[in-house]
Amino acid sequence: MLCGPTASGKTALAVMLAKALDGEVISADSMQIYSGLTVGTAAPQPEEMQGIAHHLIGVIPPQQSFSVADWTAAAAEKIADIHRRGKIPIIAGGTGLYLSSLMNGVRFQEEKTDPALREKLREELGREGAEAMHARLMAVDAPYAQTLHPNNTGRVLRALEVYLQTGQTMTERLADSLMPEKPYDVCLYGLNYDSRTELYEKIERRVDIMMEKGILDEARLVYKNRECWHTAAQAIGYKEFFPFFEGTMPLELCVDELKKATRHYAKRQLTWFRRMEGIVWERAADPQAAQRIAQAFLQKALPKADEALI
Repeated sequence: MLCGPTASGKTALAVMLAKALDGEVISADSMQIYSGLTVGTAAPQPEEMQGIAHHLIGVIPPQQSFSVADWTAAAAEKIADIHRRGKIPIIAGGTGLYLSSLMNGVRFQEEKTDPALREKLREELGREGAEAMHARLMAVDAPYAQTLHPNNTGRVLRALEVYLQTGQTMTERLADSLMPEKPYDVCLYGLNYDSRTELYEKIERRVDIMMEKGILDEARLVYKNRECWHTAAQAIGYKEFFPFFEGTMPLELCVDELKKATRHYAKRQLTWFRRMEGIVWERAADPQAAQRIAQAFLQKALPKADEALI
């Protein structure tokens, strides 16, 4: 399992590992799951995949909701299929909730919604704004709120809805959902740069490349469909351009806002990953990282294979 902040080189390392271990890659990215949004989500392109099979990328239409429970179920199916074919599944991505839920074996409780309460919260969001709703969540469930950007209003409102319905915070709910035993024996690696300055430089360069590749066209498509593409409309990489389309902000400032939002997102990603049990950190873009990880994996896996033969 590979994690790390945006622009840390997870895709390239996952491909190198897949080649070394005869594996296939499963994306753990909450936005790459959607079809037609390749630039803003930095979805790997065929030339980057280098012939390695990649899964859970571009398989869901943008108008369809796709929860963490949906992803963990889909990922479990892919893992089982890859194992059946004698290959190694390599899960790579930056959505910490996906990775933690899969690794820890979270059993998701049946979703119960209260349409009246949800509508009330949406009305309050419209009146008070995203920052105020995030502050309200922070007051009752700071650990979970700290993992969310205030603009991630879908998850903020859902957490408030759960708390108001049940009296249980999302932090408590997730803890109660853990299986007694973890379902997988995971080798967990995180990528990061030696300095935050280096990470931020990579992020700024990535945004510049996205502009060259046409992220503005994707953002315009999301803007036109924002009433039904709810998740994409809230995603970093698209909503920052909405003021430009509305004529309230010049494009240059929107690009600056995207860089700023991405930097903040990377900080939140690192906060999440540093709490993950058993993580081994590797320097991003280190050409020797794939070899070290592959050797460590084989050293761990081979004794178990020998035991199975006895």
